[in-house]
Amino acid sequence: MGRVVDAFLLLSLTDQVAALAAPSVMHPHAWPLGERVGAWARNRGLVLGDPDTSPLGRGRFERLAARIFPTCELDRVELFARWLTWAFALDDTFDDTPAGASATAVHGLYEDLLKAIRRGHARPGARPLEATVVDLWQSTAAGMTRDWRRRFLLHMEEHRNGCADEAVGRRVGGIPTQAAYPALRRRAAAPFLYDLIEPVLGVELPPLLLATPLWKTLIDGTADVLAWCNDVASYTKEAAHGDVHNQIAVLKAARGFEPAQAAGWILDRIVHRVLDVQTAAQTMGDSLGVLRLPQEERGAAAQVVRTLLDAPRAYLDWLAESGRYSQSGGTGRAALVPGQQRPRLDAFASLR
Repeated sequence: MGRVVDAFLLLSLTDQVAALAAPSVMHPHAWPLGERVGAWARNRGLVLGDPDTSPLGRGRFERLAARIFPTCELDRVELFARWLTWAFALDDTFDDTPAGASATAVHGLYEDLLKAIRRGHARPGARPLEATVVDLWQSTAAGMTRDWRRRFLLHMEEHRNGCADEAVGRRVGGIPTQAAYPALRRRAAAPFLYDLIEPVLGVELPPLLLATPLWKTLIDGTADVLAWCNDVASYTKEAAHGDVHNQIAVLKAARGFEPAQAAGWILDRIVHRVLDVQTAAQTMGDSLGVLRLPQEERGAAAQVVRTLLDAPRAYLDWLAESGRYSQSGGTGRAALVPGQQRPRLDAFASLR
């Protein structure tokens, strides 16, 4: 039997990268937050029936929000957790329904979402995704500038295009090339979620900073690390559905790698990508000086950069305790290998 490919392989990253060694800190109100977010998701029709029977219900997205923002006001953390739940519900729509194999359907669904946001209300009888995104947007955009709102919506359109490209691949049975995959993966991995760091923290980044190559390295690098970790954790689930939009499947086609070999190759690249992000963050101080930003804007940038640096370990810890990719249908419990029970990954997640 070949080596099992799942989130347990990511454990080695905590030994290889100093920046990933320390467990993430958990918001002190994570448990009641879970009850609130779960009730909201059920009331809005995003999660149906017993939460433990669906990957979305088992996701425990409030735990990810609570780890990324351990000291923020609870209502802001809850808002981010709701956005996460919504984004993964949209992802499931594209991954697990016929809509995900039709670029026309992807564009049509997304057009409904964007129109609802712009007019400020959902259509009568609209599906839960549409009705919910209007409320999320109104709770988020209040107090943010026109520039931020435009950037967020542009990233939603970028996500739409990435999901449509994946739909074309599913329709024709094509596998992305190794060179094209990272950019496609970033577009399809909800890039607008990174914009949400600002309203959660109560800050806004200056446009001058966003235009620098260093900022692009920081954002793209963080997105790559999280997406590639997700590829390893979700490979078994996606392979069972025949979905090839996973870097392991890409490497299998491009290089003939077996899944475990491909996963090892990805882990090596994650190590290097984390170092890219660290280097960009360390150099950011000099960049802020050159741009002559006011102290308030420098402080805002420092808060967002700190959150980005903490996000990869928070994401690893969330993968540990989430049941989203569990093949057994449990909540974060490991599969068994012959003659041996694998330890729960959330032993390293420092559950509190």
